[in-house]
Amino acid sequence: MPSFDIASKVDLQTLDNTINVVKKEISGRFDFKGSHVEIDLDKKTLVLKLEVESDMKLKQVEDVIISKSLKQGLDAKSFDFSKDHYSSGKFVRKEISVRNGLDKDAAKKIVKLIKDSGLKVQVAIMDDIVRVTGKKIDDLQDVIKLCNGAGLEMPLQYVNMKS
Repeated sequence: MPSFDIASKVDLQTLDNTINVVKKEISGRFDFKGSHVEIDLDKKTLVLKLEVESDMKLKQVEDVIISKSLKQGLDAKSFDFSKDHYSSGKFVRKEISVRNGLDKDAAKKIVKLIKDSGLKVQVAIMDDIVRVTGKKIDDLQDVIKLCNGAGLEMPLQYVNMKS
């Protein structure tokens, strides 16, 4: 029976390259000359730590991160910008977590979406992936279309397709 896996992975090397490109871009920009900008990526916890002088510069750094990540092939949904920034002394700091892998809630949401659609496929959660199995490849392609059109707040990859 044909099957595939739904995953949400971030390539660590691509992420590291993206952050290096962002640092280079910001160091060369005229509007950041002489201002304090610190960008650190903790590769173990996948947290991006930003430290800048003002809210406006923080928004500009976030925009550069999004644009450069798209050019490097990372989905902008990989970054969780939902946490608020906080002031510490004369700097504004923000921690941006990088989504890597499907957590239990996200996997349950995907399973519920697929089961509610009425497609004739079987869905199973396996660690940080969701396995979809069906009798016809057309059904699996319909699942991919459904997941892409659902507007989920995470980047999805469809891997390990077997027929």
